[in-house]
Amino acid sequence: MGHPRVLIVDDDDAVLLMLEEALKRDGCEVVAATNVRDALRAIATENFDILLSDLHMPQAGDGFTVVSAMRHTHPDALTVVLSGYPALDEAMAAIMSQADEVLTKPVSVPDLRKLMKEKLGLHEVRKVVKMEAVASILERASESTISNWLAIVEKDSELTAIPMSREARTGHLPRLLADIIIRLRLPPDSVMKPSIAARDHGLLRLAQGYSAPMVVQESRVLQVSIFSTLQDNLRSVDFSKVLLDVVTIADEVDSQLKQAIATFGVRQNAA
Repeated sequence: MGHPRVLIVDDDDAVLLMLEEALKRDGCEVVAATNVRDALRAIATENFDILLSDLHMPQAGDGFTVVSAMRHTHPDALTVVLSGYPALDEAMAAIMSQADEVLTKPVSVPDLRKLMKEKLGLHEVRKVVKMEAVASILERASESTISNWLAIVEKDSELTAIPMSREARTGHLPRLLADIIIRLRLPPDSVMKPSIAARDHGLLRLAQGYSAPMVVQESRVLQVSIFSTLQDNLRSVDFSKVLLDVVTIADEVDSQLKQAIATFGVRQNAA
């Protein structure tokens, strides 16, 4: 490759200038962007061989959007994430499903040159992976999510102290999951109506002899099962919204739990 075209995305002017000057001295054609908007515009209108993108600019995870766009639009480009945080264990799997490499700031120019030389020579064209919204993934994998939930619950001695069939134990879980998917698809700042499924689930569990702590434990397992499903589908997750969606899931599960628990107090007061 003669003169690689490089897109550098970083909201730190000092870092941007340092990388731009170093790569231009090496004969690269460089385009610089200081924000996600300008980076996405460049990706949509120009061709690039390499992307160097900061992970946080200014919000945590902003780089996911840029990397995901580059991977989708130019799947054969070398993508490198720059991060000021050396501890990336929790995010590494997600990052590496979209990027080729992660470099910790301050970036060593010699190390970057070596990486580019090695990767550009060995880099293979990747098959474009269709990005899916979190709601679509959960809808597609609802059965496996419920099966995973049931497998975890059946290993909990407290929850299995009350014997019942698998169908009875699952209860209104499919409806609860469906409500979470609906919530994910609502426009931002929309207000979700109270979950009838959560109320029905609470009444069912009360009739089955569950205690409030048991319902809380089931709700915790639901979150674990949902996030496990997302973990299994990392390569197709649309990272542009994933952080917001994770927060939305946690909020809706918590809301459903409160509505289910509320039925315990209503029944007791009526008695």
